[in-house]
Amino acid sequence: MNKLLPFILVILIAFACGERKQPLRGETPFQKELNAKFKDATVSPLTDKDRKAFKGLDFFKFDSTYIVKAHLKQTPDTDWFNMQTTTSRVSKERVFGVLSFKLLGNVYQLNVYQGADTMLEAGYEDYLFLPFLDETNGKESYGGGRYIDLRIPEGDSLVIDFNKAYNPYCAYNPSYSCPIVPRENYLKIRVEAGVKAFKEH
Repeated sequence: MNKLLPFILVILIAFACGERKQPLRGETPFQKELNAKFKDATVSPLTDKDRKAFKGLDFFKFDSTYIVKAHLKQTPDTDWFNMQTTTSRVSKERVFGVLSFKLLGNVYQLNVYQGADTMLEAGYEDYLFLPFLDETNGKESYGGGRYIDLRIPEGDSLVIDFNKAYNPYCAYNPSYSCPIVPRENYLKIRVEAGVKAFKEH
């Protein structure tokens, strides 16, 4: 009987460790990747206190309704301007084009932006920035709006997946400087997709 004790103790310890180390939440690859990033101390925007208590971001349930095909009308002659941020810093941007798409029975338009500094970074030469506001802001989602990452398409259409909408880092930590969503990118609709508002611990 005594010979079994060490074996039983190992099982109990392993079980206890497994109980403490709960898997991060996430239904889709995007959600799991984002949660893993937020848990990683080397890249997480969370404060140390929030990161230690972090078990996963809250997301709206994945809904394919919020994956839409958009028409891109490029605006090559637009001027560069200083997009305001949550700090005194400004972000040099230009309107790359206008995206038109149909969502929940209505047609909407959003400006998509290109950053002067971002386009010089390796791997981000074709990066586009899509910030937007919607009717969930300040309720289920972050009051300052959300962002979506896009890439310059080969043609005049691209896919917008609102399930991949994420919060600016300043929603988690005020030490970050985040571009403020331009008012013209307001959608008068509830976009029930993507990351929800963050609850601090």
